[in-house]
Amino acid sequence: MKRQTTITLFYTVVAIVSLAILALAFFLRSKLPKPDINTIVNAGKESAPAWFPIGSDLAAINQSGDAIKLSNLKGKVWIVAEFFAVCPHCAVRNGEELRKIYDEFGSHPDFHIACISVDPDHDTREKLADYASALGADAKNWWFLNAGDAKATHTYLEQTLKFFGIRERSDPADIEANGRYAHDLGFILVDRDFNVIGKWPLADARSDEARQRDPQLYDRVKQDLFNRIRTELNKKPSNR
Repeated sequence: MKRQTTITLFYTVVAIVSLAILALAFFLRSKLPKPDINTIVNAGKESAPAWFPIGSDLAAINQSGDAIKLSNLKGKVWIVAEFFAVCPHCAVRNGEELRKIYDEFGSHPDFHIACISVDPDHDTREKLADYASALGADAKNWWFLNAGDAKATHTYLEQTLKFFGIRERSDPADIEANGRYAHDLGFILVDRDFNVIGKWPLADARSDEARQRDPQLYDRVKQDLFNRIRTELNKKPSNR
């Protein structure tokens, strides 16, 4: 009897302690800040209703040898992309995609494309002109730009426009196959008021790996970008 009483008492104590622990856990949980549901729902989206203003300007030379600034594009809707003249991915993936965008919107007087070289040390004006000619780009509304110093250019692209980090390759075989720099292949869209409003990864969406995961992804991303360009072109700048 005494043994039975001891066992009963032991389990009673265990039960009381367990309930106390649960009560404390629920109390502490109630004091934690509630999650931002909108942030969780929208996590990972490639485009947003509003992203951020471009905080500083960039001066460069285009394929025609003209000195320009990105701020010259205020009032226009424009795509900005990274590239360099001997990058095989730029030509095969981004060049084709940019040409499709240009064919669709290039006739609009307020549409523009700006491609900024991540390898200004080697992308001479002549190389920019050859690259532009191969894609059928008119300098009046499609720029290929050399902004001078590579480090300053990379800093601007990464910190001001928020492209992914640019990495210089060191392995000769890797350089031979993929070019000197690994860089972001996404397209950033800028509105009439000089605000970055989203980035669309068309090149990634059309890759073999992406198509295996989701065969419809590329079409959705492309359609979303085209729709957003049309929407922005139908707007007027807020300062007008």
